[in-house]
Amino acid sequence: MLTTESKSGNPNITISTQPLPKCDRKPPVPPQKSFAYHRFRKAVHVVCVIVFFTLPFANLMRADIPRQRFYFFGYELWISEFSILFFSLMFLMFIVAAMAMLYGRVYCGYLCPQMIFSEASLALESKLTRTVNKYVRWSARPRKLLSQFLFYGIATLASIVLAFIFISYFVEPRDLLHRLLAFDIKTAGGMAGATTTLLTLLDFLFLRQRFCTTVCPYGYLQGMLGDGDTLIVQYRDENCECIECKKCVRICHMGIDIRTSPYQIECIHCGECIEACVDVLGRLGKEGLIHYVWGEHGEELGTGDKTWYQKLGVRNAKRVVVLLVILFYAAGLFTALSMRRAVLVRIAPDRTTMYSVGKDGTIYNRFRLQVANRGHEQAIAQFSIEGLPGTSFADFANAIVVNAGDTVEREVEIAAPSSAPLAPGVNHFRIVSRVGNETDLVEETFIMPSRDER
Repeated sequence: MLTTESKSGNPNITISTQPLPKCDRKPPVPPQKSFAYHRFRKAVHVVCVIVFFTLPFANLMRADIPRQRFYFFGYELWISEFSILFFSLMFLMFIVAAMAMLYGRVYCGYLCPQMIFSEASLALESKLTRTVNKYVRWSARPRKLLSQFLFYGIATLASIVLAFIFISYFVEPRDLLHRLLAFDIKTAGGMAGATTTLLTLLDFLFLRQRFCTTVCPYGYLQGMLGDGDTLIVQYRDENCECIECKKCVRICHMGIDIRTSPYQIECIHCGECIEACVDVLGRLGKEGLIHYVWGEHGEELGTGDKTWYQKLGVRNAKRVVVLLVILFYAAGLFTALSMRRAVLVRIAPDRTTMYSVGKDGTIYNRFRLQVANRGHEQAIAQFSIEGLPGTSFADFANAIVVNAGDTVEREVEIAAPSSAPLAPGVNHFRIVSRVGNETDLVEETFIMPSRDER
């Protein structure tokens, strides 16, 4: 190979024109991809907000305190239906407990309304500040005051809307809207709405995520329910590969350093630090150091040779028992709802007077009828008498019309003429009630006086 030398402008420097040796250059390492936890969380938050706004208006889950009703996925339950209410509440309670046992604080990071609206409040405040600083050519102090004024105004309107939705879970929405438009702060509903609005506004302005570590008991509950197989977010750096970029700290909504401990009460298991770590180290051809893991010494989420139910978190007998309890309450709730009748008929004798005798010698026994229509359509309850020959209802057309959601109570008398073939004393008979295709038989007694008392 020929080589040449040339002189530069400086006589003391000689420039070599010898070709450089060839070398094999490795292609750049593509950045590793991670699950987009941030985008996924925000999508879940949108769905949760839609559900939160929809449930009270669709009567899918709402407790109407003034009317003493509980709406549960299309069923209108009355306060007297204790068994169904019990199974409903216990079912929901065990769902929350099982979620804490299997998946830790995932509810806090993905489903909790407090966290969703707190993050929205922070995002709104930051967005307004950037927008004002970009388009308003004022000095720093007036710009700050303007952004705060806009934020406080929007937060006040949002607090009114959210308080209205929240109270709608306990008061009929149309009635609550009428109270709101009338600026009602005298009744219980109006006072509850005003108080909730104020608390929500204070939460948006000052409390936010501090609520999770100072007021909310769920974080402490999770600490008691979790064990060595509960899903946690953990930092693992056995080979000291952390480059101290601290993006996992900057991205954390709760302001913690996940590298310190996976069991910090502030950690809500949102997983955004996982995405941040993979984003930075992936550009250097390294794997992320933060993962979802099953317990402090367990494998990463989605890895290992476990069975499908173990990958879902069912890893020991305790979890199997909890799931069986949930299935038990779900089965009890389903059975109670399937056996529930839309129209409830109750018949009871009025024994304040054993019997009464009319001027013509007719014997009367008084009964109380109660018909409660728990369905969505008008119902007609028809009554007849069996096993009491010669008797009939007095001043009663044998039927009661009940509108949806109403209860009708009526006192009726059964009349027996003096010539009726009934024995003195207690006579057993049945009152038959028919509502649509449903028939009920109620055993009752009719008291006849002796021959001398007629």
